[in-house]
Amino acid sequence: MESVNNSAATISAKIYSIPVLNDTNFKEWKENVMIVLGCMDLDLALRTEKPTALKDTSTLDEKREMERWERSNRMSLMIMKRAIPESFRGTMSDEADAKSFLAELEKRFAKNEKAETSTLLSTLVSMKYKGKGNIREYILEMSHIASKLSALKLILPEELLVYLVLISLPSQFNQFKVSYNCIKEKWSLNELISHCVQEEERIKQDKTESAHLASTSKGSNKRKIKEAANSGPPRKHHKETKEETKESGCFFCKGTNHKKKNCTKYHVWRAKKGLPELPKTN
Repeated sequence: MESVNNSAATISAKIYSIPVLNDTNFKEWKENVMIVLGCMDLDLALRTEKPTALKDTSTLDEKREMERWERSNRMSLMIMKRAIPESFRGTMSDEADAKSFLAELEKRFAKNEKAETSTLLSTLVSMKYKGKGNIREYILEMSHIASKLSALKLILPEELLVYLVLISLPSQFNQFKVSYNCIKEKWSLNELISHCVQEEERIKQDKTESAHLASTSKGSNKRKIKEAANSGPPRKHHKETKEETKESGCFFCKGTNHKKKNCTKYHVWRAKKGLPELPKTN
């Protein structure tokens, strides 16, 4: 009993995962319907035409195939009708099989392919990488838009997509683009992604090193200025102190309150040496 309840809950969850169809979500709605019916093994009526009508001579396998198809058709119609607006259900023929029912919905709800193609193409050619984020994801996003265009029957060659990516890269990649234009071989989109990731890492590393160098140089200049400020004035002050000592002190007796020419000991020494007497000054 518990297993049956779990199975019913799983089926219910799958059915309720399908969004209600509106004017803007037909593509998403169809994808969800196909996934749910596929997981429930009920998409046979959408993948194949109705088998030939049974006869008295039909084999057991033919009868089983018809039974499978009819069950798939019946359940597919029920699930799709549940996921469309109630007001729209009465406008569809009750005689239509699931495949015809889905085709009719597509005619009424699908976007104008020309307008969608124009919008996607305009988006693709105007994309610009800002140098922020992840370049791998950026290129994959461009590839995703190209795949949408392919689904609308506008197929872009891979070589053209590679050039569109290169054109959209900022000036930091100029050297990288020049290098590509100089080589003979052409890159696939996967090769371009790999090389762009490496180039982006190199650019980031160069920026880090430049910032570190600028910071180091700035710090060095500050130290030099500080050292010059600290070493300059003291030397001058030291020199001035010596000059002041020269002018005010006595070189003979090392006294500080008189000069040598007024030093008594100096005059006594000169007299002992027989040197002429010097005049004393006040």
